[in-house]
Amino acid sequence: MQSFRHSLSIAALLALSLAGCASSGLKEGRALLAAGQAEAGIARLRTGLAEEPGNIELKAYYQTQRERLTGGLLLQAQQELDAARFDAAEALLQKVLVLHPENPRAHTQLANLATMRQHQQTLQAANQALSAGRLDEAAQAAHLILAQASGHAGAQALLRQIQALRTPDELSPRELGAATRKPITLEFRDAPLRNVFDMIARQSGINFVFDKDVRLDVKTTLFARNTAIADAVDMLLMTGQLAKKVVNANTLLIYPDQPPKHKAYQELLVKSFYLGNADPKATMAMLRTLIKAKDLYVDERLNLLVMRDTPEAIRLAEKIVAVQDLAEPEVMLEVEVLEIKRGRLLDLGVQYPNQFSLLNTITTETATSSTVGAPVVTTNTTLSPLPLTVDKLRHITGADIAMNNPQINLKKEDSDVNLLANPRIRVKNREKAKIHIGDKVPVITSNVTSTGVTSESVSYLDVGIKVDVEPQVHLEGDVGIRVGLEVSNIVQQIKSATGTLTYQLGSRNANTVLRLKDGETQVLAGLISDEDRAGASKVPLFGDIPLLGRLFSTQRDELSKTEIVLLITPRIIRSLERPELADGEFFGGTESAASDQALQLRALPGATGSVQPSPRRVPLVPPATVTPPLAPPPAVEENDFPEPNVPPPAPLPDPAGDTPTP
Repeated sequence: MQSFRHSLSIAALLALSLAGCASSGLKEGRALLAAGQAEAGIARLRTGLAEEPGNIELKAYYQTQRERLTGGLLLQAQQELDAARFDAAEALLQKVLVLHPENPRAHTQLANLATMRQHQQTLQAANQALSAGRLDEAAQAAHLILAQASGHAGAQALLRQIQALRTPDELSPRELGAATRKPITLEFRDAPLRNVFDMIARQSGINFVFDKDVRLDVKTTLFARNTAIADAVDMLLMTGQLAKKVVNANTLLIYPDQPPKHKAYQELLVKSFYLGNADPKATMAMLRTLIKAKDLYVDERLNLLVMRDTPEAIRLAEKIVAVQDLAEPEVMLEVEVLEIKRGRLLDLGVQYPNQFSLLNTITTETATSSTVGAPVVTTNTTLSPLPLTVDKLRHITGADIAMNNPQINLKKEDSDVNLLANPRIRVKNREKAKIHIGDKVPVITSNVTSTGVTSESVSYLDVGIKVDVEPQVHLEGDVGIRVGLEVSNIVQQIKSATGTLTYQLGSRNANTVLRLKDGETQVLAGLISDEDRAGASKVPLFGDIPLLGRLFSTQRDELSKTEIVLLITPRIIRSLERPELADGEFFGGTESAASDQALQLRALPGATGSVQPSPRRVPLVPPATVTPPLAPPPAVEENDFPEPNVPPPAPLPDPAGDTPTP
């Protein structure tokens, strides 16, 4: 026994010594970490864990602190890498390996550090090429970086910049140069179309290419003084049922304004509308109706509408979608429902017996055997209602008459109940919202089939306070609210002949439409239920005696009053703003062609407000018969218009004898 006690003492001392060693390592590690010496603290914890690998507390603390410290250093290293500060990132990664030598993320980033430096040099060269205008060279370098690192943020940003620079040149419609904004004066009457285009070409330097089906011998009449060449050409094409395509800054392709020719010459654009708020199907129907869009596709998963049409129709669709794709208004409805119940009950008096019954005493004897062999007789006496026969009425005694004991009622109750509910609900414009405060009462319905099988189904009936609201946000900051309020309660339970339990419900309803200002509170009250009941139970004759009659009667007075008050306050979260006039009203083209630009003759600087008739008429000569060729017009910078009253070249006499002035 003594040897056993000696062994226990030795084991206890050994355990205490080991615990002291482990706790010292944990304490020293914590102290170093608290002092900010992360590397020394982790090293001390690692040493203590090597000495005591079974210490669970030390192991958990070591792993937790190691992951916390290395995680912070890795985050800083990633930030340095994103900022292209590779030396600082490398130093942080080396610290991570000191704390956690087997960290796989640190090893991977150190291995890729040389590649990242090379990518940074390539990206810098690509940015220099972009600044010099060498877009193809910059794009090739960016693609080379992304081929090795698909998620490189710098290369992706560079590609977006290149695409942004290329998009205006690729997608913007080609326009004529500044020479088409020169003023020109044209006066032709029944002149061949060829002569008119030839004169415009000589005056402006525009090259005209005609489709094979354009009839240049058709007569035309045009009087335009001091107007832009581009506007005069547009007016001439429209009146001649012709269309144009801009080939370059000084070349126009002229073709008949016919659907087959439009399909052959007219270029189409593809535009993707990522709708933030509008319904893509409704937007598609609107574009088909307004601009007769050719090809439309809807992707409901992305709320995307893709349109393929002419550049003019695309620009018009952009304006229409910008007006429609607005966020729906939202409103926060603060609802406060207050139910006030007041009850009074007074039950006072003496309730005397109001009935009696005759009882019959029945005595029965039962013989049983006992353990000693002698029989035992047991007598049982029961009372049962006495049948009223004439013979038995003559032998009635006081023991045969039974009646209820008198009862004294002394009861008074006062109750005040206030039920308050203050829900807040956020709802979109023209959407319904429901609030139910109460219970769901089960209603069981029995169904009997033709085979006699009975099945029961359970449905639930809402009982309590139900509020239905539907707001409509107006432009002026008002909120129209359609409110429906219903208050119901169970009056009594009714059991049918088959045993099915049903309920009788009391209900009060109110429906109205309000228009409130933002933050205005409206009170809906007056749903009042007032019940006043009085009842008395009296002994005949004695209960009608004044004053003393209270001793021979009991009275029950009950008063119940309930009132429902509803307060509703709208708070506009997102309102519907009226668009500016320039955004909501713009040109839509003609019936046959959609466009956001109007056909007009723009007034030029220096042009006179009225056109004076020519004092003399000079014969019109076709340009092909003009002997001295006109010199090409001088180069005109943008917004640099020559004076409009430069005299035209002197015409030559026409053998036909006509004298209009070209």
